[in-house]
Amino acid sequence: MAAYIVRRVLISIGVLLVASFLLYVMVASSGDPLAGLKARPGITPEAIEATARQLGLDQPILVRYWDWLTGVLSGNWGTSVALGQAQAEVLPAVGSALWVTIRLVVIAEILALLIGGAVGAIAALRQYSITDYTATTLAFVLFAMPVFCIGIILKVYGIQLNLVLVDIFGERWLTTAGPPAGGFTGSPGEVFFKFTGAYILPTIALAAISFAAYSRFQRASMLETMRSDYVRTARAKGLTERQVVLRHALRNALLPVTTYFAYNFGAVFGGAIVTEQVFGWNGMGSLLVRSIQQYDPNMLMGWLIVTATIVVLFNLLADIAYSYLDPRIRLG
Repeated sequence: MAAYIVRRVLISIGVLLVASFLLYVMVASSGDPLAGLKARPGITPEAIEATARQLGLDQPILVRYWDWLTGVLSGNWGTSVALGQAQAEVLPAVGSALWVTIRLVVIAEILALLIGGAVGAIAALRQYSITDYTATTLAFVLFAMPVFCIGIILKVYGIQLNLVLVDIFGERWLTTAGPPAGGFTGSPGEVFFKFTGAYILPTIALAAISFAAYSRFQRASMLETMRSDYVRTARAKGLTERQVVLRHALRNALLPVTTYFAYNFGAVFGGAIVTEQVFGWNGMGSLLVRSIQQYDPNMLMGWLIVTATIVVLFNLLADIAYSYLDPRIRLG
């Protein structure tokens, strides 16, 4: 197992290095960071040349990539080069946005995995029942709705619920415009109250699509597993249906869902931009939009390398979990 993990870690590092180089080349080739400066009236060619030297743009792209990579590995991610903006350090800006987004995504994915997996397994065990048809219908409805549509619907109903709560209790509960900038304050009960009120709507919006995917994957995997020869053998030995499901079927049925979780986490992380925009969260999505609009290559590379690292990391964790659930994979 240790040799397998070391081999997978080395492969992941290689994939991340190749991805970082390709991303750097694409970002560097996608625009001119000095376009805004060159468009300013009265700017001299000497000033443009001096700015290019300051930003390292006069160097070949391989030299710039090496400088960027060694800087990232040493903790110096550079500064924002968006003209007319405050020269913010990339690492603290990305770290702050990452902390905002990862809280949303982690809570949403855990809820979606637990609830979607349970619903999918139950639907498979009760195939063609009302429970199965209800779960299938709900999943397809969620698949058909774009995430921004779900977010807007939740926000509208959240505002209406707040109006009712204000009439009854004199205070609203659901936060529809992002968490407070200074964090949550008050007694433990008040902090929990405010925390759940701020997170519940964006979390449901993010979890809804993932829930649909997890429930369908789990249902299909469970149906296939329950028809396997070893499940029939377990039944023939006289085991109860509960023992057959929990000891023999469920573990193997988790394999496809485990793999999909890794891919889906990266997709949801990168796609959280829509939910953040709807509910006013200044996370990775807002940072990506600002970086593209201002063509800020350093900030954009910071966003991309963090997202790529998360995707590679979760694929690594999926491989390890897969090998634990099915030891035959380590022999491949």
